[in-house]
Amino acid sequence: MLTRLLMAVLLVGLLGGCAGMSSREMRRVDAVVEAGRPTAVDCDRADACARPSPLHELAGRAFAESMPEQPRHYTMLLDRGSDALLARIDLIRTATTSIDLQTYIFDEDDSARFVLDELIKAARRGVRVRILMDQLSALKRVETLAALAGAHANLEARVYNPVLGRARISYPGYALAAACCWHDLNRRMHTKLLLIDGAIGITGGRNYQDDYYDWSSEYNFRDRDVLIAGPAARSMDDSFEGYWNDRRAVPIQHLSDVGHLLVRSGIPALPQGGYEQPARLAAAKALVDDSEFVTSRLMGHVLPVGQVDYVADPPGKVVPGSGLSPASVTLRDLILGAKERVMLQTPYLVLSEPAREMFRTLHQRPDPPRVIVSTNSLAATDAFIAYALSYKYKRRYLREYGFNIYEMKPVPEDVPIDVATTGAVPADVAANNEVTPTMERAVASTPGEATGTHSVQPLSGATAVASGAPRTHATSTGIASPATPTATTTAGATNTSTRIDCDRRSVVDCNLARQNARRAKPRPLETEFAALAYGSRRSNAPVPLERAGVRMGLHAKSVVIDESVGVVGTHNFDPRGDHYNTESMVVVRDPAFARELAASIGRDISPANSWVIAPRDKAPVLSGVDYSVTKASEQLPIFDLWPRRYGTSYAFKPSLQCTHPLYPDDPKFRDCYEPVGDFPEVALGFKSVMTRIFTAFGAGLAPIL
Repeated sequence: MLTRLLMAVLLVGLLGGCAGMSSREMRRVDAVVEAGRPTAVDCDRADACARPSPLHELAGRAFAESMPEQPRHYTMLLDRGSDALLARIDLIRTATTSIDLQTYIFDEDDSARFVLDELIKAARRGVRVRILMDQLSALKRVETLAALAGAHANLEARVYNPVLGRARISYPGYALAAACCWHDLNRRMHTKLLLIDGAIGITGGRNYQDDYYDWSSEYNFRDRDVLIAGPAARSMDDSFEGYWNDRRAVPIQHLSDVGHLLVRSGIPALPQGGYEQPARLAAAKALVDDSEFVTSRLMGHVLPVGQVDYVADPPGKVVPGSGLSPASVTLRDLILGAKERVMLQTPYLVLSEPAREMFRTLHQRPDPPRVIVSTNSLAATDAFIAYALSYKYKRRYLREYGFNIYEMKPVPEDVPIDVATTGAVPADVAANNEVTPTMERAVASTPGEATGTHSVQPLSGATAVASGAPRTHATSTGIASPATPTATTTAGATNTSTRIDCDRRSVVDCNLARQNARRAKPRPLETEFAALAYGSRRSNAPVPLERAGVRMGLHAKSVVIDESVGVVGTHNFDPRGDHYNTESMVVVRDPAFARELAASIGRDISPANSWVIAPRDKAPVLSGVDYSVTKASEQLPIFDLWPRRYGTSYAFKPSLQCTHPLYPDDPKFRDCYEPVGDFPEVALGFKSVMTRIFTAFGAGLAPIL
């Protein structure tokens, strides 16, 4: 009894120490901010000295060409990280009246600080800037938030759903929040939007962190955004206003740790300098300053379309009284309306119960559509616990839902990435080495379709990782980091030496261990799973591999329905997306856009970039017993200990008889593919073992993940 009383008193004391600010304290800190932040602007023109840009002009064209019954939009898929950053910076510089930014993660690394600096400059020239970040992944330092609160009268920042009334919470604070406020802790804002002048917006999977823009030397996300100019921007504006004015969106100065710092010490100075790779930043700024480069780089990918819908969950996730999430309902209705083919791309194949029932219903049709799923392998994912649950249900996905599953390789050969911007390869290597495919191949966008290759020139001028382009000499514009001492080791190892060997055949084989010497204190990799963000670096980093390379993991969330409707958004098609996180997406009802999106996903699932998941060969004896035990073990929430899974990974073997990829249900599939194991390229170690343990014991984590 005494112990419980003491624990209760301790809990009350901790809660009191973590409580938000009182009304009196808020008024006091507001006075400090109001008195300290500058109000003068650098421009007296009506357009806030905005830079002209063909991207911004798309909005005017779209509205001028639109009619109520026949809207006009201009779209642009942003597959390459450096292009996504280029488009964002260009649009920020072209804003004349307003910039609204909504995001889940806003880091303090180079790319995020680049964006933040541009937002502050826009405010200083007279543009109203509003930044809305989710608490658990907002700017990491209280000092930065305090400085942002007083940066300029035209700039305001808010944090969504701040647990315990603070900007930052420690691991003990996180544990306390889980004990007292589990429901609120799980309600995160996963929505991502950049809206310029209420007329042109970017939405999709990317957060503000180096990993999303090919600026990380360790690990980058294969992600996707879409730029939308036209009437759909009005829906984006309405959605942002709803979030901004919601009670969950708290001004950063009203967070207790930020507010107390402001009252105690005044408004701190904004961080200056300290970029990890200043040469890369200078080169990127020079490219953005070059309007001809921006035009040639981006405008060729603009596509005119008609109907576009922006669908976003409201603050708090569900519509009051309905229990339904608009984003989840939209996806369900689109998928159930498919007749021939569904292409679904998600980094974490952990389906909610409604999603499982939907795909089961779809597969039971007399003539069901083919369902193609692009997702991560264990070697590629940034969240091995989520992969463990996907691994557990491979039989269900393949047999009961009829999925054709493709798992991305950790070092794909032909995806849109700028190797030079990552800093993983020295600039002199990028400039002086030939980059060619690691194998000759004839690949198709999807199995059974016309063959072809894709070639996209990277922003830096260096050739993408073993791209499908013809043999070429890579050049460098200086956006890569200067050459530095490098190291030689295997992936996951820590021993280093003084140089790296990069032969003239492939950048893929360049060893990346030099980053260990450059980074004294590597930061943890942020993940989509807030609960894991407070774990150790070991728990958040990708698994160690058997080889080195420019590592990537899938983060794109997209759907194509019958090559007539394309969807790009933030929804991972998982329980969190259905029940906890707020999500958003763009639905483009245009065949040309859908074909372009299908080709992008098709490139990701090509043999160069993904393994195929298919049923393993039957056991030589008692195969029926093996299947029955596998199925029965899968149903167990714990003690799923049967060592054989129904499905495993296969790699394509090109030959004179096997000239193009095949679906697993093709009679010739096993003639053209070879099994490569359940966890190909993963070095045996802690995480591969833990993946199997979570498969056996972690099914109860699915609703949280």
